[in-house]
Amino acid sequence: MALILLLETSTDVCSVALSKNGIVINIEESLEANTHTEKLTILIKQCLDGAGYSFKALDAVALSSGPGSYTSLRIGTATAKGICYAMGIPLITLSSLYILASGVDPSLLQAQDVIISLIDARRMEAYAEVYDHNLNVLVPLHAIIFDEHSFGGFLGTKHLCGDGAEKFIEAYHQDTLKMHHNRTSAQYMAQPAERAYIDRKFSDVAYFTPEYFKVPSITKSEKKLF
Repeated sequence: MALILLLETSTDVCSVALSKNGIVINIEESLEANTHTEKLTILIKQCLDGAGYSFKALDAVALSSGPGSYTSLRIGTATAKGICYAMGIPLITLSSLYILASGVDPSLLQAQDVIISLIDARRMEAYAEVYDHNLNVLVPLHAIIFDEHSFGGFLGTKHLCGDGAEKFIEAYHQDTLKMHHNRTSAQYMAQPAERAYIDRKFSDVAYFTPEYFKVPSITKSEKKLF
């Protein structure tokens, strides 16, 4: 049962939300690219003020840990650590891909369905992770180059989310694909952050670093990933 500040800065979207007991009570976002440096602290203040809380009321800060934009992740990490140090509160870190998957409505999922989270990397490349209908990881974080055979190895509907998913669907049309939200948002962090707080799954404020997962060059494998 906690009041948690949620920061999602892994992509061009700069997203801040406040959750209480796993429910979002306020959210502030900027969709303008490359403005995290100017916008993040402003959005945090607006989010807290709008909900009627101060920094002193926070029980924890939850942060998207990557993969994603190198600069945006660094800005989010530095800001989250600063708040945690100043307030003496724990840091919760969540995979950016898991956050995306958490935003898919579970009532839409069948037992054989999978959720595929995709964050755009470049050209026809993306960071990917695949989950079952209970959000258990089936295929861990990896970089993928899209082709017509991508994601062909699963039964059931493939629920895609993230800006990388939108790029794939535009290029390849498959009957078993269903597109959900195409951008990251702190609102999807509320429930996983609350569970992490209850289970005391905290990251070390001093030593935590984001999962940049930089891929300078990706070679295309002949072996199907899915």
